[in-house]
Amino acid sequence: MASFVLERVVPAAPGEVFDVSLDVGLHVDSQRSHGERVAGGPTSGTLTEGDRITWSARHFGVRFRMTSLVYDVDRPHRFRDRQVRGPFAQFQHTHEFSPAPGGTLMRDEIVFRSPFWILGRTVDALIMRRHLIRVITERNDGISAHFSGPDA
Repeated sequence: MASFVLERVVPAAPGEVFDVSLDVGLHVDSQRSHGERVAGGPTSGTLTEGDRITWSARHFGVRFRMTSLVYDVDRPHRFRDRQVRGPFAQFQHTHEFSPAPGGTLMRDEIVFRSPFWILGRTVDALIMRRHLIRVITERNDGISAHFSGPDA
């Protein structure tokens, strides 16, 4: 199993960062470079406990679909999502929010495993981990910009 953690301070209160992190439109906007769109489930608004949403995006020149389930929602502290259908053998994302000097410490923990056993482990180590760090960083850039951009 491969994993990584990203942390950043966002200049807003935990409840605000929590809510924006579940906003479908912000997610789509933050993943524009991958042509991300909603292929099933809620197409706008804020995701809630039990929502299933199917994302369609282009990675490595190929369009993938991944259906995620939102669960373990504990506003404004934490929520999780996990792949219930898609390209990974396993994918889980834990989002945590805690007060910090200057705003909210946003912590993302990703645990994933590509299919195809040894080949998948090699892909995870050489390519996928780095790629997913970039994808989640882009998403987090969008969240931060929401609070510190020209409209904030």
